[in-house]
Amino acid sequence: MKDILSELCKDHEITIEEMETDKDHIHMLISLKPQHYIPTVVKTLKGHSARRLFKRHPEIKEFLCRGHLWNPSYFIATVSENTEEQVHGYIQNQKEKMIGGETNA
Repeated sequence: MKDILSELCKDHEITIEEMETDKDHIHMLISLKPQHYIPTVVKTLKGHSARRLFKRHPEIKEFLCRGHLWNPSYFIATVSENTEEQVHGYIQNQKEKMIGGETNA
């Protein structure tokens, strides 16, 4: 999924500053151009990544609820120069949590 999202972001001139997965979701810190409309970016990344993943691994669909990869919800927050380092650290920590076996409650 990371490779697919990286390809999509490159194609749409979106810069991934940080990206890491958790058990059932992904955290991304991205930089967008002012003309990007955030809901459209999210819809594009979710829709196109699902199609590309299913094309590469069609067997995955049978393990998903109603064949859907992504939940329609998402969380967006803007980051300032005062909070960017904290967000980078939080996202990087997701990999350590998965390796250490921790889960989010």
